[in-house]
Amino acid sequence: MKQHDHHQHDHHAHGGHASHAGKAAPGDAHAGHDKHAGHSVAMFRDKFWLTMVLAIPTVIWSGMIQHWFGYTAPQFPGSAYIPAVFGTIVYFYGGQPFLRGAYNELRNRLPGMMTLISLAITVAFVYSALVTLGVVEGLDLWWELATLVAIMLLGHWIEMRSITQAQGALKELAKLLPDMAVRLDESGTPKEVPVAELKRGDLLLIRPGAGIPADGDVKEGTSAVNESMITGESKPMDKVAGDKVIAGTVNGQGSLRVEVTKTGDETALAGIMRLVEQAQTSRSRAQALADRAAFYLTIIAIVAATITAIVWPLLGESWAFTMERVVTVLVIACPHALGLAIPLVTAISTTIGARNGLLVRDRRGLEEARLLDTVVFDKTGTLTLGSHRVVKITAAEGFTDDEVLRVAAAVQRDAEHPIAQALMTSAKEQGIDVPMSQGFESMPGRGVRAVVEDRTLHVGGPGLLRMLGVEPPETLRQAAASAAADGQSATYLVEGARVLAAFAIADAIRPESFEAVKRLHDSGVEVVLLTGDSTAVGNAVAKELGIDAVFAEVLPEDKVAKIEELQAHGKRVAMVGDGVNDAPALLTADVGIAIGAGTDVAVEAGDVVLVRSDPRDVPAIIKLSKATYRKMIQNLWWAAGYNIVAIPLAAGVLAPWGILLHPALGAVLMSLSTIIVAINAQLLRRAV
Repeated sequence: MKQHDHHQHDHHAHGGHASHAGKAAPGDAHAGHDKHAGHSVAMFRDKFWLTMVLAIPTVIWSGMIQHWFGYTAPQFPGSAYIPAVFGTIVYFYGGQPFLRGAYNELRNRLPGMMTLISLAITVAFVYSALVTLGVVEGLDLWWELATLVAIMLLGHWIEMRSITQAQGALKELAKLLPDMAVRLDESGTPKEVPVAELKRGDLLLIRPGAGIPADGDVKEGTSAVNESMITGESKPMDKVAGDKVIAGTVNGQGSLRVEVTKTGDETALAGIMRLVEQAQTSRSRAQALADRAAFYLTIIAIVAATITAIVWPLLGESWAFTMERVVTVLVIACPHALGLAIPLVTAISTTIGARNGLLVRDRRGLEEARLLDTVVFDKTGTLTLGSHRVVKITAAEGFTDDEVLRVAAAVQRDAEHPIAQALMTSAKEQGIDVPMSQGFESMPGRGVRAVVEDRTLHVGGPGLLRMLGVEPPETLRQAAASAAADGQSATYLVEGARVLAAFAIADAIRPESFEAVKRLHDSGVEVVLLTGDSTAVGNAVAKELGIDAVFAEVLPEDKVAKIEELQAHGKRVAMVGDGVNDAPALLTADVGIAIGAGTDVAVEAGDVVLVRSDPRDVPAIIKLSKATYRKMIQNLWWAAGYNIVAIPLAAGVLAPWGILLHPALGAVLMSLSTIIVAINAQLLRRAV
């Protein structure tokens, strides 16, 4: 399995429809646009609180505020310079993240929100300094500068907290892994060692209730292991010798001895974390749109501010009034919420997906999913269980289905053939207690014979009936003919000269497949079955599930052609397959959905990986895609739309009617749009 991993990851990275996705290159727009590089939640929190403390005296001793509220602040030598001194400290201390961000944006020739914030606070600082030094006449803007920086820091703090919370899924996954493991030496003595020291082939003792530190094979012991945090499977999975266990899952009441097969970065948990991380950094079209909008909004704001700076003095207004308008325009236009609009939704949708067993490997795949109109399922192991079961029992008169299945399974107890396994598995799944058998004898090409509860019984196909010279009753003959028409094997149970039952055996349909197909049909999506099996088998499965079209007897190398055929008819196609022999088809489809089969998530060539092999997760992807896109569009409007009204208002177009927007109010409005966008993104959790 592992040999495929590397090849398919490379194939996906360098070829196929998603080659342009993945992590941003160092020199691309995203790299230059990461306005929070090197920032932390704590840094913004600390800067905000200290800036608030410094802003209070700046506001109290401001001449304009004293005039507005009709009070006089305490006077003492130098008190007139309190706003200038504290305002200057705020500019250099509180404004430092914005100034540094603006420098990076301009160096990358990508002016964005940091450039705008820096422009606003720098214009306010320079103008106020000139007023204080008596170089120009007018009213200083120290208090606006201080409150603006404080509000901006608050907005960034909230934003960073939201992003950190959304990326918490990775930290939560990392927490699943225990720090220590109990390793058994050659004499069987247990010794506690750090997980980092484990290597392939080590034998571990997994005590009741302990976390499993590495992927491995059970060598000894029985227990039930809770795997819900990795596979989404709610009920604990029984483990006996020969079964596999996954790092990060939790052992139940039993004790297990496990041989390590994968450690560290090779484990399924590390694979999941890689996929989540890759998805959160992969570029989406909507993010590119938001970055472009931020760039244009910066240009519009600078142009609007320049026009404001030229027009008002020409109309005879003072420099103080003009500069206040310029600062307000720059503040209100900060496309800060715009930068938050898409990344937050991206991070949250990826987290929601991961929690529900949907690992988004490529953001573009999730975006495309809302446009799908055709889903192609590879049959074996996707819509079916990938192993044989008894799908229909027809018992002779006087016998019940359970009775004949019980003794037929007992006859086959010691046989290795898939038909035998099907009878045993089906009996177990129905909770039937299978008795022991004696004198087992295999008759190649015909069937088997054994003694069960003092009865000599035969189980086999049509060749057995010919050998024994027996004829089945009409009801059983019809059942066998019906099974053959559906591409199923007919197996008989014979006692003496009497045929007691006919069993139709086939690759059984997953119970979840019925609901998956129904949900896809309900959302207007056509379902197509793709299989290498015979037409009869394909048609039988399609008929039972209500599937729209069947491509049968398709060789693995011809699957790509079938996907392209559908695309040539204008269909938006998703391919659902197991990611190994389906890799080329997964890459060709508009959206590749790989069945993770529970653990080995790293093999996938798909855009989305289903950790559980549950076909119902396919309609869930489409639903998540639609909800995610809806939130992105809403957020883009919230983030940028208000500027349509706010920028003209900030420039003072309604000043003749006494309506003016103050810089501090501009900052409040801008921060409010950021908060609305953050809350709206969080509401995505309810929408899915």
